[in-house]
Amino acid sequence: MTSTASVDIRRSHSRAASRTGWLDSHHSFSFGHHYDPDNTHHGVLLVSNDDTVRAGTGFETHPHRDMEIVTWVLRGSLVHQDSIGTTGVIYPGLAQRMSAGRGILHSEKNDSWRLGGEPHDEPVHFVQMWVAPDTRGIDPGYEQLEIGDELLRGGLVPVASGMARHDGQSAIRIRNRHAALHAARLRPGGEVTLPEAPWLHLFVAAGEVELEGAGTLATGDAVRFTATGGHRVTAAASGPAEILVWEMHTDLAGLAAA
Repeated sequence: MTSTASVDIRRSHSRAASRTGWLDSHHSFSFGHHYDPDNTHHGVLLVSNDDTVRAGTGFETHPHRDMEIVTWVLRGSLVHQDSIGTTGVIYPGLAQRMSAGRGILHSEKNDSWRLGGEPHDEPVHFVQMWVAPDTRGIDPGYEQLEIGDELLRGGLVPVASGMARHDGQSAIRIRNRHAALHAARLRPGGEVTLPEAPWLHLFVAAGEVELEGAGTLATGDAVRFTATGGHRVTAAASGPAEILVWEMHTDLAGLAAA
């Protein structure tokens, strides 16, 4: 456990942004040419990008290496294709993980009609998160899993995990035994209790919530917890909310020392 407990609120408007004709992206950590040496990661979470991509456009084929990449779609659909032969359409309630391992190429586009879907002009809105693996140089891989039914129950649902306690649960597996991503879709007034862990990262993907002891959080706000947890998160009475929570039991230094 890290020595000093802290709750560090990061407001949506403080994020760096990358905007082009087809992409509106907001970065919780340093990304691309937005580099801040004091904001490179939290625990083992290195990237948390909040992306909106216009219909018919997207990220062309590009490489990754030694990274666990989890994509969570909030609205619309995203087509994934990669160099190990995977093609998949990601939509709300479908958990997706790509293990880059020793090297993989992939593209991500908002053009599901190429695979037989109906033409549309709806943008896709998703959060993409990168976590450092605990083992480098593994075979690249891909996994997706429908967990919409579990989300309807309103509690925290493990979405992606490498932790032993999530074996057998409806969570895709990531190659980091110290980390897990949880999601919750909260009805108005619904609440969940956050796990306790050395490092937690809470992201408000949609709606407005009240964080016990810290006040109101709006869409796009994030909180970095260190050496603490167990806080209640309650959706506003005015509407539903969706949150994403990373639970991490080591950080980059701990991975390097292992």
